[in-house]
Amino acid sequence: MCYFIIDTYIDNPDSRGCYDEYIQKVKPIVEKYGGEYLIRSEKVTSLHPNRTPQRVIIIRFPSKEILNQCFASEKYKSIMQMRTESVDARAIIVEE
Repeated sequence: MCYFIIDTYIDNPDSRGCYDEYIQKVKPIVEKYGGEYLIRSEKVTSLHPNRTPQRVIIIRFPSKEILNQCFASEKYKSIMQMRTESVDARAIIVEE
């Protein structure tokens, strides 16, 4: 198993609409590759003053290879700009 953990920081509130559209479009792509959303929440309590994400997402994939295939797919690449232009997202991959 492999976990994809993302914190997002929405610096510009005007970008929220674009990010919300991205959220709707990315879900079926992730699920097509066997990704399972474990958490998608804006109820985040930061324990560090320099790390205060507005949203946290945790997705479980069957393997790192499949995760990489998902985010390298043409379908994902076609919407990726919606995320990069609307939020600061920081991700890590954790393998079991």
